[in-house]
Amino acid sequence: MATQQIFSPLPGIFYRKPAPDKPDYKSDGDTITEHDTIGLIEVMKSFNEVKAGAAGKILRFLAENEEAVMAGQPIAEIDV
Repeated sequence: MATQQIFSPLPGIFYRKPAPDKPDYKSDGDTITEHDTIGLIEVMKSFNEVKAGAAGKILRFLAENEEAVMAGQPIAEIDV
């Protein structure tokens, strides 16, 4: 297997869950498909889903929940 990174498509705040009282979309070690949502990026009160973009297993998240991220910043590593 090869390691690949998932990058933030936009600058904003990264959220790992759909709402504060909900569980994370995905956790370290989870198996994902390319269409799975792994988080949200909030830009000016607009929420944009971050899709995995590849099938594999999440090795680890590089961005914490509610962390400010830049466009192009790696937010997770996956084994594909």
